[in-house]
Amino acid sequence: MGFIALFGIAVPDGVVLVSYIKQQREHGVDLAEALVNGGLLRLRPVLMTAFTTIVGLIPLLLSTGIGSEVQRPLAIVVVFGLIPSTFLTLFLIPAMYGWFENKDKIKSDGFIKSPNSLLRCILRFFMVH
Repeated sequence: MGFIALFGIAVPDGVVLVSYIKQQREHGVDLAEALVNGGLLRLRPVLMTAFTTIVGLIPLLLSTGIGSEVQRPLAIVVVFGLIPSTFLTLFLIPAMYGWFENKDKIKSDGFIKSPNSLLRCILRFFMVH
């Protein structure tokens, strides 16, 4: 049950980020700039979604009364799954979007030198700003 709730929060965050990056690309913005702008401008909505969910589940996480044996596992899965999910949404999705969108363009810009260097694309994303 907790994983369903976690996916219900994580997937829309990723969709919001990818849709913004795609919208920027349709307006003619360069790939690297669209990735950075998407990550920066969607940082607040993604963090606020995670933060409000975590704050709302703290009472369930700390509960000790009747029914807590049902509520606590749900809260544990969602709270401790949302933390890495948020960071993956903010950092890995833009890097993978850039990696998959146009491999030829990325190779010509110097992002990727070999097929197995997704890490270089992620590092390049952090070095832009």
